[in-house]
Amino acid sequence: MPQQSDQILISKLELSTRIGATEAERSQPQRVLASIVLEPTGGFIGLNDELARTVDYAAAAEAAKLLASNGARMLVETLAEDLASMLMLRFPIDAVEVELRKFILPDTEFVGVRIRRER
Repeated sequence: MPQQSDQILISKLELSTRIGATEAERSQPQRVLASIVLEPTGGFIGLNDELARTVDYAAAAEAAKLLASNGARMLVETLAEDLASMLMLRFPIDAVEVELRKFILPDTEFVGVRIRRER
């Protein structure tokens, strides 16, 4: 049976981003919710209650907000890939999951994508 990885969860982080298939949709920032799962390299064993030995989730959240606010994208899938790539590069993690929820389609609670990337 595979062992469950230790995970850091960031749930429903509010992002402001210009995203959409049409120019009109991208003309104004939209609210997108991101849920992110980070799997730290080495897990939680041996942290000794020291922030420097783990992933700073506040720094990861701020990095995600900054990336989302820069530029415009047509696809929510592209934003998910951009976020996953940035988090893998900037933080000591072995894997990341990114779920994005967008509130644009009438008669739905949300539309979204979910990806997982591993080293």
